[in-house]
Amino acid sequence: MSAIKVTIGDSGGEFQAETTFAEVVEKLAPSFRKTALGVEVEKVSFDLSRTIAEVLKTLRSQMANVPEQVTARPLTFEDEAGKEIFWHSSAHVLAQALKRLYPHIQLEDGPVVKNGPGFFFYDVLLEDKITEESFEKIEAEIQKVIRENHPVKRLVMERADAVAKFKAMNEHLKVGIIEKLPADREISIYEQGEFADLCRGPHVPSTGKLGVFKLTTVAGAYLGGKAENQMLQRIYAVSFPDKKLLAEHFRRVEEAKKRDHRKLGGELELFTTSEDIGPGLILWLPRGNIIKDELENWAKETEAKNGYQRVTTPVVTKENLFYTSEHLPHYMESMFPPMQMDNENYYIKPMNCPFHHTIFGHRPRSYRELPLRMAEYGTCHRYEDSGALMGLMRVRAMQMNDAHIYCTEEQAVEEFKAVIKLHEYYYNALNITDYHMVLSLRNPANKKYHGDVEMWDKAEALTRQAMEESGVQYIVENDGAAFYGPKMDFQIKSSIGREFTSSTCQLDLFMPMKFDLKYVDKDGTFKRPVCIHRSPLGTHERFIGFLIEHFAGAFPVWLAPEQVRILPVSGAHMEYGTKLAAELKDAGIRVHVEEPEDSLGKRIRTAEKLKVPYMLVVGDKEVSGGLINARNYFTGEQKEYSREEFFGTVQEEIRTKKIREIVKKA
Repeated sequence: MSAIKVTIGDSGGEFQAETTFAEVVEKLAPSFRKTALGVEVEKVSFDLSRTIAEVLKTLRSQMANVPEQVTARPLTFEDEAGKEIFWHSSAHVLAQALKRLYPHIQLEDGPVVKNGPGFFFYDVLLEDKITEESFEKIEAEIQKVIRENHPVKRLVMERADAVAKFKAMNEHLKVGIIEKLPADREISIYEQGEFADLCRGPHVPSTGKLGVFKLTTVAGAYLGGKAENQMLQRIYAVSFPDKKLLAEHFRRVEEAKKRDHRKLGGELELFTTSEDIGPGLILWLPRGNIIKDELENWAKETEAKNGYQRVTTPVVTKENLFYTSEHLPHYMESMFPPMQMDNENYYIKPMNCPFHHTIFGHRPRSYRELPLRMAEYGTCHRYEDSGALMGLMRVRAMQMNDAHIYCTEEQAVEEFKAVIKLHEYYYNALNITDYHMVLSLRNPANKKYHGDVEMWDKAEALTRQAMEESGVQYIVENDGAAFYGPKMDFQIKSSIGREFTSSTCQLDLFMPMKFDLKYVDKDGTFKRPVCIHRSPLGTHERFIGFLIEHFAGAFPVWLAPEQVRILPVSGAHMEYGTKLAAELKDAGIRVHVEEPEDSLGKRIRTAEKLKVPYMLVVGDKEVSGGLINARNYFTGEQKEYSREEFFGTVQEEIRTKKIREIVKKA
């Protein structure tokens, strides 16, 4: 292979194919010498030890149209992909320390997680019980491994050799994982010092690149995530390059406890659950239902302006629909069990897509109708393992801001970009400023993906083009696509840095074929539409859970369940307070009058606890002068208004969906 042009930023040069990216970074971007953890090429992360030839070979096995010239980007802890490498490598160091301290331990798996009690964990099989009392000695051993600064080496092995290696290490759980891998899956192993682990990578160049660790908790976990298997111990931890970042993390953890949507959901009377109804099944209380309705109304108004048409579909269907879509049997574990009626099996729907495909196909379609944007706030049910359920974030019944766009191939990129812009519109309106996209592609070695290579290459190319042209930052994961097409997830961070997957968007060439969807083109021939699955606000459950934590329960006026609370000082002021409330309601403002059964101080504290945006105290002065004395929850400001001024202020905040930050008291 001749010399290959490689560019990093504004610097470029020609390199031999066997040059490693560590050497490339040294030559083209020496300022990253100490901070680089890996390298990104075509939005895919790699070890710095990988050669240019290896990277190009890997990319060409995963995607079409890989450029001959290479554009690379060093990854540091500042990058999302860099953090992934840092924490994945940290999991290996944790495992190495555990192996030293407990020689008979068996290691299962150690992935990165974003929203658990740690950033990563390792599942282990060990007779000794690891407790918090063990943490100090484990952390000390971890720091020893870091100080030893072992180079991290990647090896590709034949299956038989890998099995023999892990058997010799007494790692029978790893042997079990290897034996379940598809026959054509490349088996890569990472070694550091005396330690070796089965892993796809990428990893840091050496253990010395890691910093400070803190183990956070130990939990139980079933082998392979299946309840019928043996119980393992799951050790969670966090790691950062330095102590300052670690301290900031734990400050945020404490703030997150105060903002936990489960805690605030109860205190603010937004939602509840009941054992009589079942886990993961949310009961929206009146106050929470207002938030749900406001979001749904906003979405419907926005979608109407953007050319969406609304449909409604049943909650149950005959099983054949899901055989056509291939959700049966491939998605069966996530579906509720069937019910039998009229000698046929019916299923509660886990998603709306097959119903929308059926609507598209119920009559002949013309190219003039495309793009056809079909929306539904459909109620879906999915079976989640009871151990995975968590407040509003993981539930079994959900209402989804769902839509499917049917368009021509020529329209697909612009339609996908419009969906990305719709996400940005919602996020900007809600003051969600920290977000990025994750593009999950097909791993050709994984047999779960359906459809031919040509279909996947086209779907991935169209998706990439749209994401590139959108200008929104994104990273690539070479697995995790839907079984029928590439998947784009929006990852959003709350105001305290907690990250959530808010929604998914997919460009689908498979389902139109499965449902035999067609339209008549300009030339009179039948063609298949492209289908774009999108859900910018995700589900009511998860998105409101996120917003509770993002706003710490202090919703902006337009979303607040109660926008104004009137507090008459005494019974003599009730008539005026009630009349004022009626006028506010007529003006479209949500208001509640709190009768003076308790002291004014106690009623003020109650309104504060419920985070009501405006609190109006009504006494002799207000009654005689016809003025409004309002306290703003966000600013703490107490101000006198005329009626017209106050009504106009609140209505303007509702109309513009104004976001207010809470002013911290000195």
